[in-house]
Amino acid sequence: MATIKFELVSPERVLISDDVEHVVLPGSEGELGVLPGHAPVVVALKAGMITVIDGGSSKKLFVKGGFAEVNPEALTVLAEHAFDPADADKSMIAQLLSIAELELSEAMDDEAQFMAQAAVDELRALAA
Repeated sequence: MATIKFELVSPERVLISDDVEHVVLPGSEGELGVLPGHAPVVVALKAGMITVIDGGSSKKLFVKGGFAEVNPEALTVLAEHAFDPADADKSMIAQLLSIAELELSEAMDDEAQFMAQAAVDELRALAA
């Protein structure tokens, strides 16, 4: 099976750098599936889960905003904040949720409100 080089980078660290079969991104305009050979594109990301599919298994990683750069051989995600929910503790998620709720209350336009609401919704689901 063909693969694509996938890197997920946050300000803190590189979360993943591997060859994978398929990645589904939470684009600001909707979900985007990326396979090897994908046309070049740059996509804004909303808060949500990235699904990485490889070898019949899948892994989910949380991102809070950022951008994805896609070309036929590689996908690079530069995230404002990212973590593996399997490694996250409830206090970290609660802290991120309170920040997201504050950002939602201070949102000045529709786009900011949409992005903040997406973060709140995803973090509430993780906290549950």
